Amino acid sequence: MELFPTSALNPGVRKREVFGWAMYDFANSGYTTVVITAVFAAYFVGDLAKGAPWGAFAWTLSLSIAYAIVMFTMPVIGAWADLRAAKKRVLMLATAACVLSTAALALTPRASGIAAVALAMLLVVVSNTFYSYGESLTGAFLPELATADGMGKVSGWGWAFGYIGGMLTLGLCLAYVLWAQAQGLPASHFVPVTMLVTAAMYGVAACATFALLPERARPVADAGRVSWGDSWRQLRQTFEQARAFSDFMWLLACTVAYQGGVAVAITLAAVYAEQVIGFKPQETMVLIFALNLAAAIGAFGFGYLQDCIGHKVSLSATLVAWIAVCLIAGSVTSKGGFWCAAAIAGLSMGSSQSAGRAMTGVLAPPQQLGQFFGLWSFATRLASIIGPLSYGVITWMAGGNQRVAIFATTGLFIAGLLLLVPIDMRRGRVAALGAAR
Repeated sequence: MELFPTSALNPGVRKREVFGWAMYDFANSGYTTVVITAVFAAYFVGDLAKGAPWGAFAWTLSLSIAYAIVMFTMPVIGAWADLRAAKKRVLMLATAACVLSTAALALTPRASGIAAVALAMLLVVVSNTFYSYGESLTGAFLPELATADGMGKVSGWGWAFGYIGGMLTLGLCLAYVLWAQAQGLPASHFVPVTMLVTAAMYGVAACATFALLPERARPVADAGRVSWGDSWRQLRQTFEQARAFSDFMWLLACTVAYQGGVAVAITLAAVYAEQVIGFKPQETMVLIFALNLAAAIGAFGFGYLQDCIGHKVSLSATLVAWIAVCLIAGSVTSKGGFWCAAAIAGLSMGSSQSAGRAMTGVLAPPQQLGQFFGLWSFATRLASIIGPLSYGVITWMAGGNQRVAIFATTGLFIAGLLLLVPIDMRRGRVAALGAAR
């Protein structure tokens, strides 16, 4: 099987460009794997917040603030980048800001008490905001590279590369953590080092993207005179125009629902594993490593499968699997049982995220990719507020009982399944191509 079959690419697109694009997923996945999922999340709740009942809420609140910022600014940035053909330039700036603020997380153990919590929340807000900008901007390159029939494959390559990058970064961090623990060093010593490793991997790997991925878009006439006010007006027009694309709008609603559940898994898996199931930090890192391996397999495999059976059917299957994950995770008490849930979650995570991005590329009008992917980013960030924040609130109200919260998360995936039903991919693609004429 050819890794990058030419038939999946648009005319004139070289394989090196696709590799460069996929390398950005490789680069930024270390951030979500180490900072958001495996290491800093558990350190924040268990060490900085001292395991207080409000710890999970404070963690999810900091993420929600970042997602709210992105939700209201990314569509405008997407419109501005479309008008000026500046997706790559903005991507470079967002990457630099995320790398620097991630490295700055190494400073949090130097503070104490509430000051340490406040500093960590501030840096998480900043780093996650710029990470999210980069994620949305790189997604907007997808339809420029892949054909409509090949978007599932190409999107799957990106997610698979991403999980490999996440595993590599996490593996390096795990090696250091095991060495540090053998020396009797506390988390306040080895967690800052993992932040520096993550920042370095992100910055170095992203250079491949900047070197190989061209900006294929062309600026509109008089784009040099376009102001942010013009971008806001275009954003409002985009929302109005998007309402005419019913299948795209149903996809956005579906995304808000199911991505809320996925966000819970990404942001709280380590917290749940350590505080409810009893995992130790090094066991959690091994668990997340395995989860990323399963996610890479799921993203790559389902990337090919969804182009054969259809994006909608593929996404439906993964949402059913997510429901099973929530029910298993909320019921088991043993580490082995939780490992089973994590394995299914890994396969589902890669495939559901890959399918959602590919469906967006199919249903978005070709001349408004940055803007419509900005709307998709709006939906995913809204989901990332609703899912984790509701989890944190439910946990706090339940006196720290996270099993109640994980069972409640099942409802988000059920809602996603129901909202997926009205989508007709063929009709939506015809509407998107018609808008370009």
